[in-house]
Amino acid sequence: MWHRIAAFIIKFRVLLLVILLAITAVFGFYASKVELSYDFTSAIPTNNPEYISYQLFRQQFGEDGNLLVLGVQTDKFFDPAFFSDYTSLVHRIEKVHGVENVLSVPGAITLVKDTVSEKLNVVKLAGNQAYANMDSFKAAFYGLVFYKGLLYNPATHAYLMAISINKQILNSKSRTQVVNDIVSPADSFGKKYNTEVHYSGLPFIRTQMANKVQAEMKMFLIMSFLLTALILVFFFRSFVAVLSSMIVVAVGVIWAVGTIVLLGYKITLLTALIPPLIVIIGIPNCVYFLNKYHSEFSKTQNKIKSLLVMVDKMGIITLFTNLTAAIGFGVFYFTKSAVLKEFGLVAGINIIALFFISLVFLPAVFSFMPPPKGRHTSYLNSNWINKLLTTLTNWVFSHRKWIYGFTIVICGISVMGILRLKSDAHIVDDLPKSDKVYMDLKFFEQNFKGVMPLEIIVDTKRKNGILSLPTLQNMDQLNTELKQYPDIGNPLSLTEGVKFASQAYYGGDSGSYKMPADMIEASFILPYLRGKKGADKSNMFSKLINSFVDSTKQKARISVNMADVGSKRLPFLLDSIRAQTNELFDSTKYHITFTGTSIVFLEGSKFIINSLRDSLILAFIMIFGCMIVLFRSWRILLISIVINIVPLLITAGVMGWEGIRIKPSTVLVFSVALGITIDVTIRFLVSFKQDLMKYDDSIADTVQRTIHDTGLSIIYTSLILIAGFGVFMLSQFDGTKSLGYLTSLTLFLAMITNLILQPALLVWMGKVKMKKMASADKILNEIGNDDLNLTK
Repeated sequence: MWHRIAAFIIKFRVLLLVILLAITAVFGFYASKVELSYDFTSAIPTNNPEYISYQLFRQQFGEDGNLLVLGVQTDKFFDPAFFSDYTSLVHRIEKVHGVENVLSVPGAITLVKDTVSEKLNVVKLAGNQAYANMDSFKAAFYGLVFYKGLLYNPATHAYLMAISINKQILNSKSRTQVVNDIVSPADSFGKKYNTEVHYSGLPFIRTQMANKVQAEMKMFLIMSFLLTALILVFFFRSFVAVLSSMIVVAVGVIWAVGTIVLLGYKITLLTALIPPLIVIIGIPNCVYFLNKYHSEFSKTQNKIKSLLVMVDKMGIITLFTNLTAAIGFGVFYFTKSAVLKEFGLVAGINIIALFFISLVFLPAVFSFMPPPKGRHTSYLNSNWINKLLTTLTNWVFSHRKWIYGFTIVICGISVMGILRLKSDAHIVDDLPKSDKVYMDLKFFEQNFKGVMPLEIIVDTKRKNGILSLPTLQNMDQLNTELKQYPDIGNPLSLTEGVKFASQAYYGGDSGSYKMPADMIEASFILPYLRGKKGADKSNMFSKLINSFVDSTKQKARISVNMADVGSKRLPFLLDSIRAQTNELFDSTKYHITFTGTSIVFLEGSKFIINSLRDSLILAFIMIFGCMIVLFRSWRILLISIVINIVPLLITAGVMGWEGIRIKPSTVLVFSVALGITIDVTIRFLVSFKQDLMKYDDSIADTVQRTIHDTGLSIIYTSLILIAGFGVFMLSQFDGTKSLGYLTSLTLFLAMITNLILQPALLVWMGKVKMKKMASADKILNEIGNDDLNLTK
């Protein structure tokens, strides 16, 4: 069949190349429309209870992750010149398109009781004649307890500005411009006063990470092209071979990016890895095809016949290797995580597409090219490679027990390392500790206890229930207990507004910033909070009720900013808070829900890790199912399982001993590596199977020949893959770095196990078969002798 396919490609090569070009042009058109994704909630499925709770919260109360915070630390904040320019900065940021509201010290307000209208008048401190003097402004501001811990930290002289950004802007490419329009004047302000300005909040973190992803995608693509091109030049010493290989992977990249758009997807942290992965995985296809073409041509000196043999012999091998690699990635599609589904589907489709691109393009193009010259095939007789392969062969046949023993010892040490593995992930986990985004996040954690949103929803199960004094007192008690946690900032809820009103009712006395003690006191204060009919609905408390209480006043939110404590500690922290919440709120009267970005992150992290684990198991089943179909031998299947588990086991052990935590980016390594390393095993075993008949079923002779026939291409393709994944170590993201060096390590180990351990196990298999055959012959001889004696 493959011989007929080869003949078809050569016969209709012009037509096939035109079709290939036309398809590439269509994909190129769609690839030009690719966009970045700014949605960070797609890690968990839409039917997940935490996801449903979060979406319900967003519908009732709006976004929880739309605050960009800006911070400075100085003891000269209230110096007239500094404060004046800071106020100008606030006004400039307020005018930025997409900014909805700015909460800042210059925008601080106080409340004044109006006994006639029974409402609290909002009075802005800045610009008010009563506070025209900076000292009087400072004293009035520090007297407002509401802002303590929210806009300033008196102990560290840190001051915060909270900027609310429109959610439609945050989910569009305009978010980068909005963030830049905020950061640019703030940086200018900081330079003028030699004061570092710190930025954080989910809008800033996500924008910075998305921009870094976009920049790294371009860098990885260029680096992977250059690096693989250099290796190919060293390998083939042929401009045509290098150019044709580069064209194959370039077409694959265009198809991959076009597929992302055609499927309605956008570039995420994961899908951004697909183009360089296509380059890395596509080049070995070219190496194996061209290596076979050159080796056949060196024997026959017939170009067309060599191309036909190339497709005939390498077609089935390359199909299965690409199929197993596609399975390694494609199994992610069967998870329930949208971001993994997208990555798996796009990667799986385009790895298979790579096979067809290389199958059509290489024989078609090289049929037009002149035959390879001697220098193009000189690598086939490389002295150092032949010496290395001879050494490996000697090890396999002379030191098998040492190979088995060393493997068992290393695996034992690896298992001990695996027992040390720990799972923990952070929202900015992948950023290096020296990155400004990470350092600024730590600034806000040290001064304001963090910026990561956590929302607690109190459902009273009845209309207007949230305004009852016992409910408000319980909420305030919960707020007080939350403040005791070192990783949780000042909670913001309706009760803070009530206490602000209480302070205003008693003439601004900071000691009166507290909840009403009883219904008598509440009866005096709450009318000022509610206001009379026809009162101004745009005042602070109307807005507060709209932001923190639903329209029926049945539910209220307690908004908390917390530190990025990580997925390991967060569940224990939440369990502790839940226990305190359950003591305050009777479950028969209240329903308490914990949600927000921090909860979604925790659930997403756990879900992705579990999904990757399940997909790895599925990949094993599907890949080794293909091995059964291909080889139909349980012994070879067992050998292939051992050969591919050992590198993964050692890599996991290295992670344990090095203290590398289990998180989505590190778990991803195993599925990716399995899909690629099995390729080498298949190529070795298929070559072994094809040559077995040539050597009269002599396993020892066949193994020796297979090491020399496939060793060259295995070493070169492994080096290309190792170098290709090594590019990812240049990433700013620790997760991408981990993917790079752990996958490179796994591929290096797989090269060793495939060229040393696998041949040793095959020789062992041959000896077992020989013993069984010898035992069978002995039994037959004994039966024959018994029959002869009976006859006599």
